Amino acid sequence: MSKIVIIGGGAAGLLCAAKSAEKGNDVVIIEKMNRCGRKLMITGKGRCNVTNASFELDDLISNVPTNPRFLYSAFSNFMPYDTMALFEELGVALKIERGNRVFPVSDKAVDIVDALVNYAKNSGVKIIQGTAKAFEFNNNKINSVVLEDKSKIECDKVCLCTGGKSYHLTGSTGDGYILAKSAGHTIVPPKPSLVPLECSNNFIPKLQGLSLKNIEITLFEDEKAIYSDFGEMIFTHFGVSGPVILSASSHIKNMGKKKYKLKIDLKPALDFNTLDKRICRDFEEFSNKDFVNSLSKLLPKKLIPVIVSLSGISPGEKVNQITRQQRLALVDLIKNFYVTISNFRPIDEAIITCGGVSVKEINPKTMCSKIIDNLYFAGEIIDVDAYTGGFNLQIAFSTAVLCADNM
Repeated sequence: MSKIVIIGGGAAGLLCAAKSAEKGNDVVIIEKMNRCGRKLMITGKGRCNVTNASFELDDLISNVPTNPRFLYSAFSNFMPYDTMALFEELGVALKIERGNRVFPVSDKAVDIVDALVNYAKNSGVKIIQGTAKAFEFNNNKINSVVLEDKSKIECDKVCLCTGGKSYHLTGSTGDGYILAKSAGHTIVPPKPSLVPLECSNNFIPKLQGLSLKNIEITLFEDEKAIYSDFGEMIFTHFGVSGPVILSASSHIKNMGKKKYKLKIDLKPALDFNTLDKRICRDFEEFSNKDFVNSLSKLLPKKLIPVIVSLSGISPGEKVNQITRQQRLALVDLIKNFYVTISNFRPIDEAIITCGGVSVKEINPKTMCSKIIDNLYFAGEIIDVDAYTGGFNLQIAFSTAVLCADNM
């Protein structure tokens, strides 16, 4: 029986602890907050998108833009169907929604948190509220964890599950990076991922609150298309947000060094010629009206003044006076609506953190440190991150179980 200390009581920490205790180990979780799973409580807008029902390994890997190969062993060992089976066994009924996103039937994240906390406690895990501040080493091993109050917890093995730096109020303040660094690990500088984007266009405030469905976006880096997606987005007072925007943000690696812009196809279901014919029909119907009053069937009300302004056509121009050239330019504008990206929103608004402990220094088959013999890692503290849709929680669960199997 080993004495195991898990630092961090989030998704990865709770599952790692429960699985380790089930194997007969003496397991303690050190959690700085007064309740475990605080970040889990707010995931999926409080509904907790617990995993993604992608049952092929290649599908999972393709949704991880940062260091995907590192996760082959972890995913192979514990797949989304294992996650789903686990929560069903723990009494949480699940459902699959659009995009294979998996949620509790109750739509309550607290059900997932309670299931994990009870699983850990029922397996014999002890949970201590406190902040781990340092390690004590002996012969390339950690032999105790020092807490903020100077008390020490002796251990045979340690797993760092402290998360990243996003959502500070949930306890993710980057403590784990300091501990990992003290053990000799390299930290890839953390930056926000799955985060809303700020835009510099002066029309952005006019679109605040406008939600768009069934649009297609293309992200450009220095004029080169690097990512496309289809789905929903929303304009905010600072720029853009929503599912497709969050996923696009994880492809921006050189903010400030390179120029990024987003092309939004407002009508992806219609090709250029089909959209032109549609506008021609609308123009026939509204032929005696002012241009500004001719787009109500085609575009959301809030978007019309912005499109009119960008089109270069006078708002008061009679529709029957609009030239073919002007009309085709309007079609092009609707198919290629550009916004200029100026920055990420702050890291504490990010769903997850990109960066963390370098994967080069972790054994992908065991999650054990290559530097310290008895130190393990699971979850967001590792330099891996995925798209929105339940993939990041699956990373947390898969790496946690691999840790537990090898500690």
